[in-house]
Amino acid sequence: MTSTGSTTAARRRAKGTPGRLRNSIALTWGLAIALAAVLLPFYWLVIAATHTSTEIFDSPPPLTPGGNLFSNLGNLQTTVQFGRVVLNSLLIAVIYTLCAGTVCTLAGYAFAKYRFKGRDAIFGLLMLGLVVPSQVTLVPLFKLMADLEWLNTYQAVILPNLALPFGIFLMRQSMGTIPDELLDSGRMDGCGELRLFLRVVLPPMRPALAALAIFLFLFQWNDFVWPLIVLRDSASLTIPVALASLKGVVDTDYGAIMTGTAVAAIPMAIVFLVLQRHFVSGLLAGAVKE
Repeated sequence: MTSTGSTTAARRRAKGTPGRLRNSIALTWGLAIALAAVLLPFYWLVIAATHTSTEIFDSPPPLTPGGNLFSNLGNLQTTVQFGRVVLNSLLIAVIYTLCAGTVCTLAGYAFAKYRFKGRDAIFGLLMLGLVVPSQVTLVPLFKLMADLEWLNTYQAVILPNLALPFGIFLMRQSMGTIPDELLDSGRMDGCGELRLFLRVVLPPMRPALAALAIFLFLFQWNDFVWPLIVLRDSASLTIPVALASLKGVVDTDYGAIMTGTAVAAIPMAIVFLVLQRHFVSGLLAGAVKE
């Protein structure tokens, strides 16, 4: 009886093997096609960065690297002081990520673990910021920056978006998974609130903090409209604003624009590669309900 049962199970596995193999092959090809579709624009961006504007619009377009990369970089440096522009963007994005990450983390902790009057109402009002278009706030924010005499300064770019609603929401949901009993035991052992936050709360929050850091860095690095409004001096421009200024009414140096865009993608790729192993788990942690 045992031998017959084993034979039947083996036959069923043998019959199911070709089907599983076909599904595996189809899945592999599907993922390969999706990966190629994602990487193709980046490949074209790198290739276009090594060609002149005329060569970029050739038919058929060039698919191999050209020899105009350093000439495009020279044009960028001459036209918009691109080295200074990259430093501006890095400085603003790093400072914003650190400051906004601190604000969002502390606010998320307060909303998740402290009980105070009006907590849910305040959090609900804060979440309205997710559905209010940012364009609605441009005029009052500009008036505020002008009254403070902060136009054409880094703080005018960094400060208005420190309390980012999505970042606070992500950290609140993540910190909601920490047991209240763990915090109470720390307080009973004489641990102060700041030490409790740094030693008990933050260590298990590393995946969520990594996801938040990636989101904040990319948000500020790619921001175009607000820096365009408040930054006036060409020496203080960020990369998106500087590249937009290369588009002329009559003539546009697309080779330089492609080169600048390719260079601008490098820090984003580095940040994501460094923090990627925490990114997915951090986003999933933000989706856990209390």
